Amino acid sequence: MPATSQDYYAALGVSRTANSDEIRKAYRRLARKHHPDLNPGDKAAEERFKRVQEAYDVLSDPKKKQMFDQYGFYSEHGPQPGAGPEGAGMGFGGFDFSDITSQAGKEEAGGGFRDLFSQFFHRGANSEPKATPERGSDLEYGLTIDFWQAIRGTQVSLNISRQESCAACGGSGSAGGKSGICPQCSGSGNVTQMAGAMRFNLTCPKCNGSGRLINACLSCQGEGRVSSAESVEVRIPAGVQTGTRLRVGSKGNAGTLGAPAGDLYITVRAEAHAFFHREGDDIEIQVPVTVTEAGLGAKIEVPTIDGRTLLKVPQGTHSGQKFRMRERGVFNSRKNTRGDQIVEVVVQPPKVRDERTKEILRELAQLNPEDPREQIWSQV
Repeated sequence: MPATSQDYYAALGVSRTANSDEIRKAYRRLARKHHPDLNPGDKAAEERFKRVQEAYDVLSDPKKKQMFDQYGFYSEHGPQPGAGPEGAGMGFGGFDFSDITSQAGKEEAGGGFRDLFSQFFHRGANSEPKATPERGSDLEYGLTIDFWQAIRGTQVSLNISRQESCAACGGSGSAGGKSGICPQCSGSGNVTQMAGAMRFNLTCPKCNGSGRLINACLSCQGEGRVSSAESVEVRIPAGVQTGTRLRVGSKGNAGTLGAPAGDLYITVRAEAHAFFHREGDDIEIQVPVTVTEAGLGAKIEVPTIDGRTLLKVPQGTHSGQKFRMRERGVFNSRKNTRGDQIVEVVVQPPKVRDERTKEILRELAQLNPEDPREQIWSQV
């Protein structure tokens, strides 16, 4: 895309502080209004549609939007002449950027100029960046627990491998003693790179801009951190389920130069149970009942995660009917609430072992001649 002085915010009719949702809504509204299919033969509408499309292409991309906000235009080839205070008067047309050389040697083709340009415009030609403390990275750990541990909560001990601050050098990476001048930049902290006829001063990669090389600590090889295995005690709260993510603060990798450590994140996988089926904080079970219990009604004993309890089965209960037992499900320690237990009744037919049982069933059939499938036939 060539550089242009078009105001993309004005093209979409939004302010320069507009967020991504406001930009997207404005684009959709204008695109529908000026779309060529809705304005056949209207050249002006077609041009407006192109400007709106170009504006959204830039403002919807964070990198393109950043360049436009900084220089007042966007170009795939970087700032052009008159591009603001940092790029004013700098024309890059006509240069061959595939041959970029420096005191440190030749850059690899393909990414050299982009890296060089980025350092120049973000750091300035005469700056001397120093190594800065960086927070340690986070660690991820997968943990499998059984059904009852997830229901009731538990305490587990995890053996994790993490980077901790080197005790020998206090995390500085230096073994002490005198430091020497960096031979690559001669102590300036910068090296020079050429891009065609352009000359840039960049941060020295050997000393990271400090201008000096320290005596590296033998324990950590100058990194300031060492790998170690550590046992971490983790409390698993009651009610966790598969996919629950727990955070243990400051148990990730150590930071550099005294910066804080990262965090440890534990993703839980809870195993299933052979009888109790869990749906969120609810427990679902199936309980068999006899024909007599279903027909006449009864109080039956059913299992729960807390032990046995009584359930009232009303007269005329049919197979597949479900009953809710309030607050007999899983306790969620985060919400401080408890789920329910859902009991599905399954009516079991009697086992016919003798003639007397057959006679009773025949008599029952005569007393209740209704066809239970009659309602089905009326719907077919």
